This record gives sequence, structure tokens and C-alpha cells, in this order.
Amino acid sequence: MLCFLLNLVIKTIIMRSKVGFGNIFWPSLLAALIVSIIGVIIWLIAVFGIIGSFSSVVESTGVSAPKNAVLHMKLDKPIAERTSAQFNPGSLSFDNQIGLADILEALKMAEKDENIKGLYLELEGLQCNFVTAKEIRKAINRFEKSGKWTLAYNSGEVTTLKEYYISSAASKVYGFPASNFEMLGLASEVAFFKGTLDKLDLELQVIRGRDNDFKSAMEPFFLDKISDSSRLQLNTYIQTIWDDVIGDISKARNISTDKINTIADDMLAVNTEDAVKHNLMDGVKYRDEMMKMITSKLGKKADDKIAMVNFEKYSVKNVKRDLIAKGSNGNIALILAEGGISVDGNEMTSKDICKQVKAARENDNVKIVVLRINSGGGSAIASEQMWREIDLTNKKKKVIVSMGDVAASGGYYMAAPAYKIFAEPTTITGSIGVFGAIPYTADMFKNKLGMSFDYVSTNKHEALSSNRRLTPEEVAMVQDQIDDIYETFLSRVAAGRNMTKEQVNVIARGRVWAGKDAKKIGLVDELGGLEEAINYAAKTAGISKDDINVIYYPLRKEDKWEAIAEMIEESQNKAMIKTEKMPALFINALDQWKKVEAMSGIQMRLPYELTIK
Repeated sequence: MLCFLLNLVIKTIIMRSKVGFGNIFWPSLLAALIVSIIGVIIWLIAVFGIIGSFSSVVESTGVSAPKNAVLHMKLDKPIAERTSAQFNPGSLSFDNQIGLADILEALKMAEKDENIKGLYLELEGLQCNFVTAKEIRKAINRFEKSGKWTLAYNSGEVTTLKEYYISSAASKVYGFPASNFEMLGLASEVAFFKGTLDKLDLELQVIRGRDNDFKSAMEPFFLDKISDSSRLQLNTYIQTIWDDVIGDISKARNISTDKINTIADDMLAVNTEDAVKHNLMDGVKYRDEMMKMITSKLGKKADDKIAMVNFEKYSVKNVKRDLIAKGSNGNIALILAEGGISVDGNEMTSKDICKQVKAARENDNVKIVVLRINSGGGSAIASEQMWREIDLTNKKKKVIVSMGDVAASGGYYMAAPAYKIFAEPTTITGSIGVFGAIPYTADMFKNKLGMSFDYVSTNKHEALSSNRRLTPEEVAMVQDQIDDIYETFLSRVAAGRNMTKEQVNVIARGRVWAGKDAKKIGLVDELGGLEEAINYAAKTAGISKDDINVIYYPLRKEDKWEAIAEMIEESQNKAMIKTEKMPALFINALDQWKKVEAMSGIQMRLPYELTIK
């Protein structure tokens, strides 16, 4: 508004005077800058004023369900391991995500909540991986076993396979009329950047540990298609996911897996009407028809109002309330380790995880530790630092590892010393291998920008730079370092899994395994999710099921940003405001470039960025 008024005044001055353009332009530019700065300051004052007001209002009092209520679980945003809200300066908005642990805990609460009679599950724009989807499915099944009803409604323009997979856990499944339906199988797409690097005159020399022929982490930067070894493990992995998914659907819908494969191969279910025809859904309904069905389930008349409890508020606020109330008095510590591994950064850092593991070890109330890992690896040094703290803790208090969507490379390294390892059948695990990537940039600077480089140094190998190629002796030195770290990796796994280094090397070599196969070869002890790992931890520590008292590390505190994010999201929903985003292809490519740029030292990282669709 200020800028608008300023422009109006300037235009009026120009129209009514004969002052030169230059005399108007520069003062106007300065005025516009001043107004912009003032606008930002006002915005910041408003935001922090809101924060201040929330400090006395937002307390974790939880959300109480009224009598005869329905829990409305709408899955339409990213699901991660931990609930969080982060400010996005690019859009001046908050990006928030709900944590899987909070979802599972809230459904357990709802099972015991006498006021909640049923679960209305609505899916549109779900963002998670198949392991997370499976954990949610199992939690829905447990909710049903408590004697309460469940209804699922796929309300989006497209019902994706992941959305249908979760919704199929409900006793009744419905879809919006004429929506598209995805039941065509699975595919994995890998983007390759070698042609891009060639056009830029950039080279990337990748050095892998000995026998690490499956360690294909950097293949997109020096190949233009999937290698034979990588293709083998990709095919094996996505087939395992598909078999697991249709196996669960088969049991839930009483349809043979052969029929589901036929539906996929012959494209027999491409919309919701087709899905009903082939017994994948129970019917197509508009939203008002779903509301009438819920009203009937509650034993009310058609015109009666029904009490719908927002699942996210019920989950986040009630779980947070309990965790804050517990403080550090829980008997089972749950540490959530998610993201790329680094010493200090934006995702999973050894600085944070080591601090949390040590705090759980030194907490006398904690009898056992559950470490939830969802990571494709990263820095070798950071992985070693976390391994050390986990190993020390396991010698004092047993550490039970629960693997999420992925616990590979550095993610598996940190799991190796644990007392027991749980994984879901489709968890990406293993990838026991090491690599280093060395860029050569001199040709790009010379051919594209006309730049050249020269050096003065005191010793022969001092001027190591990306602007000159490494000598054979320097390459050999890097290879020796990588081989040494690989040998250490083999030793860590051998000690933790009670194997010889030779036995580990046979199943290592950078190869990725699905959780089901990883159990067969000894990398995983039990198949199961977070709930199974916590129950096993309680049993191992001699804690009865009724006395389980889980606390998260870091200890949960009041987060005012989450409250603001919730308020902004609600106002956006009311105003139907949608923030435009970059296409997913560009976001994923940019993310990969950022990860390569951030790599420092030798890496223990997942062989590929896997996109399954």
C-alpha cells in the first residue's frame, strides 16, 4: 500500500511539472528503497509481536474431543520423522510437516479416547515414502482393533498408489467420482547430469572403495544411464516394494495378488469407477455424501451437526502436551535421526545426535534407548562420531534401532553397534561402501570465462585444487584413504553383527538391500516398524506395556513458530491462498547439486537419489 501511494505521488509530480526524468528517478528510487525497508521492518515487528502474544496464549494444553466425535485425519502435507515448522524466506511463509512418531502416538491416544467413535481418513496430496505409509497403515489397523470404525476417502484429482495403499487399511474405502486412479505398478527414474557437465566443460572424478561396484552414488555425474550393477539392485528393490504393497492390499481387500498384477498390466483401473468395479474401492461419493455416511455411523439424523476433531491439532498438541509434562522422566528414550549426515549443517548432524545420545545415556530415568534412523548417509567423519556415542551407550544401556524409509551407508554405519535392529520389509538398508568425488573445473573457467590459474607452493603436492588434475600419486593417496575407511566400515559392521570382515564384504560392496533381504543376510534382526521396536525395547528392559513412558530427544519444548505456522496455514486455507512452487524436477535437481556442493571429505552415502513413481 505504501509503495502504491508513493508511485501515485511520483506520477502526479511528473504529470504536473516539467522537472527532468533524472531529477525524479533517483529520489524516487531512494524513496522506494526506504519504503521497502520500512515495510520489512513493519512485517518483522508484526511477526515478533505475534510471537510475543503467543508466548502467553499458546500452551500445550492439548485438544479435547467432545462426546461422540470423529477424528478427521487429513494427510495432505509432508510426513517426516519429526513434527516441525520452518520459516521459508523465499515465500515469507512457513513450511510445516507432521512427524510419523506423533501420528502413531496420537492414534494410540485416540484408541483409548472414549469420546472418539471413529476415524475419517482423507487423502489428497500425500507426501511420504512407502515405509512411512506402511507404518501408518499398521497404526490404522491397530485403531480398528480397538473396536472403532474407520472410513477412508480419496478426495484428490488423482488417487496415487501411496494414498490408496494407506486408505486400503480402512474398513471402507471411497473415492471422488471421476478422479484418476494409479494402479500401474512401480518405476524408478534417475536423472543424469553428465551431458550438462560436458556442456560446461566440468569433470568429476569418482573414486570408490575396493570392490565397491554397487556404490553408484555419483553415477548421474559421470554416466548417462544406469549401470548394470545399479540396475540390478534397483530392479530388486522396486520389485520388493511392489510385492509388499500388493500383498498388504490383497489381504485388506480380499483380492489375489495375481489379479492386482493383471489390473496393473492391463490398465484396468485408471479412475475411481474402475477401482470400484474391481473391488479396490467400495464406492464413489461426493464429500456431502461422505458426511451423511459419517452422520449415520454416529447414530445421528441427517441434519444434525457432527463433531469433527482435526487430527493434526489432536496429534501435535496432545503428544506435545504429554512430552512437555514428562520432561526427562520417561523410561524409554526415542531419538529421531533423519536426513543427510554431516558434522554441522541443516539436516542430521553428528553435533546434535551425539549430544542427544549422550544425554539419554546419562539420564538415570531412561532404561533403554530407541534410535529411529531415516538417512541415506553422508559424511564419514560424522558417521564415525555418532557410531562412537551409540557404541558407548549400548554398553551401558541397550540401543534398539528402528529403520525408517532408509538406513543406508552412513545411516547403517551408525546402526551397526546397536543391540537389535528393526526394519520394514521395504526399508533401504546396507549400502556398505565409501566414495570420494573430485571435481576438475579449470576447463570450464578457461573456455567459458577466459580465466586461468597458476600456482606457487613450497612443496610438491601443496597446491591441491579443483583447477588442476590430480597426479597419479595423488589419486593413489585418495584411493588409500577411501580403502582405509571402507576397511573400518567392514570392521564396524563385523563387530556389531557378529560376522567376519570377509563375510561382511560379500554382502557389502556398496550394495543396497531391501529390509526383507537384509534380514536374510544378517544385516537386520527383526522386521517391524517403530511401534514394534518400542515394544521390544520395553520387554527387553523389563518395562510392562502399561508402564511404557517414551520421551523424545531432544526434549520437546514449546515451539512458537509451530503456533504461528498453524495460524498462517489456517488463514491461507480460509483465503484459498496458494503459494506457487518450482517444478519438482528442478527442485530435485537443485537439491542434488546442493548436496554435491556441500560434500566435504570422504562420503558414506546412498548409491542413488531414488524417485519411485
